[in-house]
Amino acid sequence: MGYLALLRAPHVTRLLLGTLLGRLPAGMTALVIALALRDAGAPYSRIGLATAAYAIAAAVGGPVLGRIVDRTGQPRVLLAAATVAGFGYALLALAPGSALAAPVGAAVAGLAMPPLEPCLRALWPAVVDEDQLDTAYAFDSAAQQVLYVAGPLAVAGIAAAFSPVTALWTAAGLGLAGTLVVATAAPARAWQAPPREHSAGLLGPLRSPGLVLLLIGLAGAGWTVGAQNVLFIAYAEQHHGVPGGAGTLLALAAVGGLLGALAYGAVKWRSSTATRTWVMALGMAASYLPLLLLPGPAAMCALALLSGIGLAPLLAAAFVLIAELAPTGTVTEAFAWLITLFATGNALGYAVSGSLVDTSLPAVALCAVAGIGLGGLLLLAARSSFHPAPAPQATEPVPVG
Repeated sequence: MGYLALLRAPHVTRLLLGTLLGRLPAGMTALVIALALRDAGAPYSRIGLATAAYAIAAAVGGPVLGRIVDRTGQPRVLLAAATVAGFGYALLALAPGSALAAPVGAAVAGLAMPPLEPCLRALWPAVVDEDQLDTAYAFDSAAQQVLYVAGPLAVAGIAAAFSPVTALWTAAGLGLAGTLVVATAAPARAWQAPPREHSAGLLGPLRSPGLVLLLIGLAGAGWTVGAQNVLFIAYAEQHHGVPGGAGTLLALAAVGGLLGALAYGAVKWRSSTATRTWVMALGMAASYLPLLLLPGPAAMCALALLSGIGLAPLLAAAFVLIAELAPTGTVTEAFAWLITLFATGNALGYAVSGSLVDTSLPAVALCAVAGIGLGGLLLLAARSSFHPAPAPQATEPVPVG
């Protein structure tokens, strides 16, 4: 009943669907760049350069765009970013074989990726009642699990039916369409961050020690997800009894995340947000521990499902805690930093586990468990630092109707 009430609230369905649509390119881009460039005859070194350019640019651009949103509001930033990102995708689509245009297009698309995730999370307190916030953030987290399953599937389908370049144009169109839906919604047009504290300075939300520790701990979760990708790919290569190979294992983990998020949002929590966050982090670590057994294909499928259950609830709890810890006037940027730190941890986990995969599959499994294990322990140790910012976050009331 909590989810039904949430979806019936004014503006919620529009914001969720628009954000999901506009974020779909984020789940498509890495694969579609690789397919488009390879189809144009580009060497793997250039593909690696283009995908790295996109990832690095997105990590840098997210907090910058988040800070601009906090200072100027959402619609103009979202629409301008979507337009520039669309230009980057167009450059990729028009010249995928170019040694210059391809990495530049990828970098522009990443740098200007519309900050729909942090904007939506900044909007929730103004859109839903306080007792619905946990449910809203949980549903948001569940939608993210769908995103990273639907994105690659969409790329594969469009590339097979038409071409990888068509998939690039589709990504650009989806980003623009979803951003337009969100940016023209009443809550986005009405939202304004409260005046930024003068003491925030260049550090912005990062001047909060508790927030920094939280983000580092969540980077450990990103590390684990990156290492898990390598583990599942290597496992599927060595065990041919997994139908669909690594894709099945990754999809099962995403389904587990979806189920975990929905279960989390259905519970009326009495514990503090800080407590829930470190408990969920340790719970995620526990759900990954059985992967160390590296059992047969059928059991590994079950463990893949289990491993995904903890991530989405952890993120749902962390979303609320980030809003509590962010200094006044910096909440959108704070959410953008989460995306950057999580993506950085993901890339590092992928790289380190990739260097281990030829040596030992158990070492890769241990690498995956270690990220969230250490991150969870850090959050447990730092729990006394998770005090809400002195000045409460405030947003303009959103007109209903």
